[in-house]
Amino acid sequence: MKKKLSILTIAVLSIGLILSGCGNSKQANGSQAQDNSLKEIKEKGEFVVGLDDSFPPMGFKDDKGEIVGFDIDLAKEVAKRMGVKAVFKPVQWDGVLLSLNNKDIDVIWNGLTITDKRKEQIAFSNVYLQNKQIIVVKSDSTIKGKKDLSGKIVGIQLGSSSETALTADKETSSALKDTRKYSNNTEALMDLNQGRVDAVIVDEVVGRYYISKKPGLYKVLDEDFGKEDYGVGIRKSDNSFKEELDKTLDAMKADGTADKISQKWFGKDIITK
Repeated sequence: MKKKLSILTIAVLSIGLILSGCGNSKQANGSQAQDNSLKEIKEKGEFVVGLDDSFPPMGFKDDKGEIVGFDIDLAKEVAKRMGVKAVFKPVQWDGVLLSLNNKDIDVIWNGLTITDKRKEQIAFSNVYLQNKQIIVVKSDSTIKGKKDLSGKIVGIQLGSSSETALTADKETSSALKDTRKYSNNTEALMDLNQGRVDAVIVDEVVGRYYISKKPGLYKVLDEDFGKEDYGVGIRKSDNSFKEELDKTLDAMKADGTADKISQKWFGKDIITK
């Protein structure tokens, strides 16, 4: 009797293992079926980029009304190498994550800072650019670092990341003679040129773009007020698309294409390798 029970137990366990294996196999196949993101992009022949089209030099409208910029050039080259097109769709920035997850767009590619909070909702490509809060002075300035800002007048854009970064650096901010706030960075840099301020703190991606328009007039100090990483925002479920995008970006970094695009917009290679 015990022998029969043992045989019956073994048979039941064997059937259970077989069924379990089939279930796991179906689950694995189902998981693979769910991630057809790259295949879907290839089939429709394009990926849609969501962006704020008033953020120079990352993405903005030129005098002809065409969307241009650093991120625009990167996205176009990635799309070309993937055998598809990049289509650019301006969206409300405060709802851009929702637009991505609702599949109104396929990626967010617009100087998007990688944060833990955003990671809870979306995935990111590998870091392609590290933004800094840089210090810009005139080319003939004797200011060489933060300590030299003591007793000086500094210009910043009102409500910007630069203002936040400067405020957080209590030692430097408390030693300033004055902080002048501007509605935009162009005005701040114009006042720097006129000698109304001694330095301007600005996002590197923005600052280097404006500086490149007036070569020889300004210089960037080695010290900065903090860094943040930029990545392409992608849906968490789109693993195969993310892998292909990362692979393509890496190839562009390796062959110098990303460097050329960076030089075009910033006058310097600021791509994160």
